[in-house]
Amino acid sequence: MTTVELTRFKVPADRADELLQARPAMLADFRDDREGFLDAQLIRVDDETWLDVVWWRSSEDFAASREKGANLPGIKAFFAPITELVSAEEGTTADYRA
Repeated sequence: MTTVELTRFKVPADRADELLQARPAMLADFRDDREGFLDAQLIRVDDETWLDVVWWRSSEDFAASREKGANLPGIKAFFAPITELVSAEEGTTADYRA
């Protein structure tokens, strides 16, 4: 089973391009710095609401990532346009395919 992080957040519509431009560097930082990071998918729900779905090898890997926070430039740049955290959930899946 893998751990799934579901984070819903708000970004002003006029800063969506900033978020999307920062995404590749954020993912590269995660691949380099976050043990157990498997994959991520960013979903635009409406003009200002986004859902980030992130797969982790384990709940412990996800917890360790949360402890690090925005510790690298690519991650900081991705977080910069976010104005509101709407929700954050964690679950598990038995059918993740890399």
